[in-house]
Amino acid sequence: MKRNSYVASLSLAVAATMSVGFVNVTPKVIYGEDGRHEIYEIEKASIREIADSTVALIPKASLQARAGGTFEIRSGSFQQEMGVCSSEPFAQQPAAANCSGSLVGADLIATAGHCMSKTDCGRYSFVFGYRMNNASEANISLPASEVYNCKEVIAREYTGNQDYALVRLDRAVIGHRVLQISSQPVTPGDEVYVVGHPSGLPTKVTLGGTVRSQQKGYFVTNLDTYGGNSGSAVFSAATDEIVGILVRGETDFKYSRENGKSCQISNRCTEDGCRGEDVTDISYISEALRQVRH
Repeated sequence: MKRNSYVASLSLAVAATMSVGFVNVTPKVIYGEDGRHEIYEIEKASIREIADSTVALIPKASLQARAGGTFEIRSGSFQQEMGVCSSEPFAQQPAAANCSGSLVGADLIATAGHCMSKTDCGRYSFVFGYRMNNASEANISLPASEVYNCKEVIAREYTGNQDYALVRLDRAVIGHRVLQISSQPVTPGDEVYVVGHPSGLPTKVTLGGTVRSQQKGYFVTNLDTYGGNSGSAVFSAATDEIVGILVRGETDFKYSRENGKSCQISNRCTEDGCRGEDVTDISYISEALRQVRH
């Protein structure tokens, strides 16, 4: 993806991913130049605030309660968990999240349908603040106030075209703002970005995406996304409003060799190449929210 002026200082390009752990879902990929960045690299305040309202869906088994009312996220490194080559960006960062989500109501999270079924509701926590504090330190020790659980799945669809879920948390969220949802559909050529947890990594902001085409119930982009991005909110670059939910795309990795051993490196396509990344229209979440409020 294209470089973007919202980034204060570009570190090494980011690349990596995982297939989500809930079901077998086609993962995602890098298009052109890698557009993913750490939150602390982003200059635009509104995008940093949006990232603060993004959640990681983390298995409860990966959260350890500590004295003093905190939780520690337990995970191997991206290299350990996914077998990526040591040269892959983010190889030494933790990879704890299975999917992503965003705050769309006082106690409501929008995510992908394949990320959260009624069965999954009791198995995963919704964690705010899982991010990199700087180039070497991940924020993996979090107060209990940043960790929420699923109370119920209010609406869900997981079909060939539609893939979304609206989840009610166990309590109202404190300290994070409810994100705005667009009332206008996207059109080809619109610029978009996505915020989430590619490959289970700490929050990444992926800038410089473009809508390729509009399909029935979803649209196709060239966003640089991965398996853990499933459920991530996709935003209009013009309005910072949610326009969709990232759900599926091109294959993430291909095999390579490093020091005589097999390992994985990120799959790459041209800006206009490969199949693209599919995003469920946000209108489905909007309708679910209307039903809740009535």
